[in-house]
Amino acid sequence: MTTATAMPQLTVDDRCDRCGAQAYVKVRVKGGTSLLFCVHHYNKHSEALASIAQDVVDESDRLQG
Repeated sequence: MTTATAMPQLTVDDRCDRCGAQAYVKVRVKGGTSLLFCVHHYNKHSEALASIAQDVVDESDRLQG
């Protein structure tokens, strides 16, 4: 499940939990914890995250502009 938002929720201050790059994806997992990912690390781990994600905010389309 992926949620796209009209108004960006992630800012330049949101950083990838793996590498510290700007985060464009926020995954809320069961239990309420949120994980932040750059597009590279989200793509790398998306299969594993799919089984534990409650919702996903994917703002990677902001990179296209």
